[in-house]
Amino acid sequence: MSSFSNPHYMYLFDLKNGKKKLAYGQSPEDALKILEMRLSKEEMEQIIQDKFLKIHQRQLQEYVPLLG
Repeated sequence: MSSFSNPHYMYLFDLKNGKKKLAYGQSPEDALKILEMRLSKEEMEQIIQDKFLKIHQRQLQEYVPLLG
């Protein structure tokens, strides 16, 4: 089965320091699971898991200054 049958989205999660963390997945929960594989426990603790914004890839440039 093609991976195109399960769309993925980009999510910007708020961080406790006021910045945002970019994540990618089928849902916000999936995106957080992917981040857990990449980030340390301390980095994951900085993410406010229930505050996020779903964005399109073409919008990403608008948010680059906010990434942390």
